[in-house]
Amino acid sequence: MAHVLAEGLKFRHQDTPIHSLDPRIKLLMSVMLFSVALVSDGPYQLAVTFAAIAVPTTLARSLRRMGRVVVVSLTFAAFILVVNILVGYPLLKSLSITLRFIAIVAATSLFFVTTSPDELEYVMRWFRLPRDFVFAFVTAVRFVPVLMLDLTQIIDAQKSRGLELDKGGPIKRLRNLVPVLIPLIVNALIRSGELAEAMESRGYGAVKKPTSLHELRLWGRDYAALMITVGAWSGILFAFRYYIGVV
Repeated sequence: MAHVLAEGLKFRHQDTPIHSLDPRIKLLMSVMLFSVALVSDGPYQLAVTFAAIAVPTTLARSLRRMGRVVVVSLTFAAFILVVNILVGYPLLKSLSITLRFIAIVAATSLFFVTTSPDELEYVMRWFRLPRDFVFAFVTAVRFVPVLMLDLTQIIDAQKSRGLELDKGGPIKRLRNLVPVLIPLIVNALIRSGELAEAMESRGYGAVKKPTSLHELRLWGRDYAALMITVGAWSGILFAFRYYIGVV
């Protein structure tokens, strides 16, 4: 499962109309899809929401990667479904809430699967966020998929040595995780030490307001995508309000 999520969130550059957009436009697109997913309710509205998410995902040729992220979220979706049924919600309402959660995950993932960590850093700097916060967040985005892949490799290596993670009671299973967590923590500490040395050798923090080689700039395709995105978002919300009701 960790390997599937890591492959889904790991950025891969592709020559597509979505990947070539300004990262601010991609962020706006993801936020608008997130808002549509948040207000959608009922089968018809959810169908429109998933269709709206599928269009840019298809243009980005990232349906398979998006599917991996959605597959990982199914565990949480099943938990949400069970909890809502136990609370007393009708089955149709519980399914709507669960599908809304999946749509929110997909809408949020669209930005990360089409935006490189460098572009994410440019956007955060454009928002004038503190430099240390930007560096910490971007570093986490870079290293989370790497740590997940390390976790998968460690689990496979320990299983080949006879470790059984799926047998025994809860306490036994927690104890079985110790041979997995210790190498993972050691690898993380080694990487953090190497990162600190690299930052020091490059003079991180020596200049209060460092300049950047790249600056964000909107081109014609970005303005076209902006108008299409805003128009589609407005049209969907208008349709939800007056034409596509909740069943």
